[in-house]
Amino acid sequence: MTWWVILAAIAAVVVWPFAVEAMRPRMTRARRELAPGQFTTLSQGVTHYRWLGPEGGPIAVCVHGLTTPSFVWGPVAEELAEMGYRVLTYDLYGRGFSDRAKGEQDSAFFIRQLDDLLEDQGVTGEITLIGYSMGGAIVAAFCAEQAGRVRQLVLLAPAGLGHDLGPVADMAVKYDFFGRWMMRGFYAKSLRRATEAERGMPSPISRMVDLQIAETRMKGFAPAVLSSLRGILDEDLEPAHRAIAEAGTPVLAIWGEVDDIIPLTCKDTLAEWNPQARQEVVPGAGHTLTYTEPDAVMAAMKTVL
Repeated sequence: MTWWVILAAIAAVVVWPFAVEAMRPRMTRARRELAPGQFTTLSQGVTHYRWLGPEGGPIAVCVHGLTTPSFVWGPVAEELAEMGYRVLTYDLYGRGFSDRAKGEQDSAFFIRQLDDLLEDQGVTGEITLIGYSMGGAIVAAFCAEQAGRVRQLVLLAPAGLGHDLGPVADMAVKYDFFGRWMMRGFYAKSLRRATEAERGMPSPISRMVDLQIAETRMKGFAPAVLSSLRGILDEDLEPAHRAIAEAGTPVLAIWGEVDDIIPLTCKDTLAEWNPQARQEVVPGAGHTLTYTEPDAVMAAMKTVL
């Protein structure tokens, strides 16, 4: 009898994270009615997007990062619109109001979503691509493939040149089943704790911490993050950055001086891969610079936009 109890306890521990994930709330039509933008069905699923700024203005496309959806662009997108840009923001699959699309979230996966969205919205001609964190890896991969469509590239604390996402994420990448078990059981809680620590930080985005925490409670979020960790964030992007340099696409990279996720040492790596890239450092800023230091970010961006 004792052995059955032990086996049942082990089974419960193994199944528990997957059961928790299965019971998380899904993205529903009712939830999407609260979205600030619009929706379109692309080849991999429904994508939530939003346009800001005057029609006919030069187009700037903003791509968010690993865990924070397109609301992260709030003040930056608004100021770009005030400058006369026609700004497109959207939620990557697995985040925000977009579908929890299946498939390995490698560079090809994200390039396809962006390519589909641009075609769906009738975007032609050159565009400015702006990527934050993992979004920096996505726009770099896109630009390397389609340099002729990119007028200029702006990278904000970009992934793909080295990162430190903590021990839970590291182990989740290394171990297959154990990684999936950990991500479903522990990652969301770990991320909520880290996000809660940011509550005292100033941000012009209303309820920023609450919005981020709510994201971690949605079904499909943790699996999407894991897929990205094992996909685009585990890829070697050196060839992409060297291709961008060879194509002569103007690049501006903006770094947080005290970023502990994408460390400032990555600045030297980019300088090696693309010596032509212009680089700026925001003093005292961490990885949250896009939504805690938007004025300094925009000041740097205005030197090239």
